Amino acid sequence: MKQLLEIFGFIALVQGIAGLVHEFTDLKWGLVQRIGFLDGFEIYASIALLVLAFALFAAAESRKSG
Repeated sequence: MKQLLEIFGFIALVQGIAGLVHEFTDLKWGLVQRIGFLDGFEIYASIALLVLAFALFAAAESRKSG
């Protein structure tokens, strides 16, 4: 379970960073900008993904190894 939380945390971290990079540099990568109902809210969604990533990492760290 710990590894699963870490994997999801890593994916959320990468997508959050990708969304912010897309907004500030206009590079075309990441999934946040491709989701239609998030139009205009991409920065907020990216920040939420970063917060989710750190929460998942914290939850994984609090679990026993195994």
